[in-house]
Amino acid sequence: MITAKQITKSFDTLNVLKGIDLEIRKGEIVSIVGPSGAGKTTLLQIIGTLDKPDTGNILYDNTDVGRLSDKDLAAFRNKNIGFVFQFHQLLPEFTSLENVMIPALIGKVKLSEAEKSAKEILDFLGLTDRMSHKPNELSGGEKQRVAVARSLINKPSVIFADEPSGSLDTHNKEELHKLFFDLRTELNQTFVIVTHDEQLAQSTDRIIHMTDGVIVS
Repeated sequence: MITAKQITKSFDTLNVLKGIDLEIRKGEIVSIVGPSGAGKTTLLQIIGTLDKPDTGNILYDNTDVGRLSDKDLAAFRNKNIGFVFQFHQLLPEFTSLENVMIPALIGKVKLSEAEKSAKEILDFLGLTDRMSHKPNELSGGEKQRVAVARSLINKPSVIFADEPSGSLDTHNKEELHKLFFDLRTELNQTFVIVTHDEQLAQSTDRIIHMTDGVIVS
């Protein structure tokens, strides 16, 4: 589904990625692990089209995203890719429902359809009674579930998660991890997860170990 070929990335004189080859299959839950500075987040951002490599190619099925214009790439990202970050990145002035609707509205989905889809996803994630609440009225676990709902709204091919449980307590961490696997079962959702959480990594289908900008196993 996703193929990365010979991806390199440098910042000034620092070589962060040194020729990464990687394949992600549909419906797979993959974790990327390694010490701080190994290049995990940089790789995630590049595969997720948030940043561009210095050299190499990234293909989503038959689409070489490096050949897309900035406008077409933004549209491709909105439609095909979801993101979950460590600190949820919800907009504080909007309700849970509104936060989840935003990617759909950016993708020019009708307001009524975006609202219907957002309500269905929030209900599926057990957040029916939290739809009208703003982020400061939610627990840490609820915020992350809203962030997951937002990542799902456009039915993406893949969800990239960067330390998604890093700010959660043990109970909410376990709930979030279970949610990922439930979504894979229910929706055949693909996940690529950068994590330091050994328990989460060990439960994924495949662990990719990185050190000093290369995949070592």
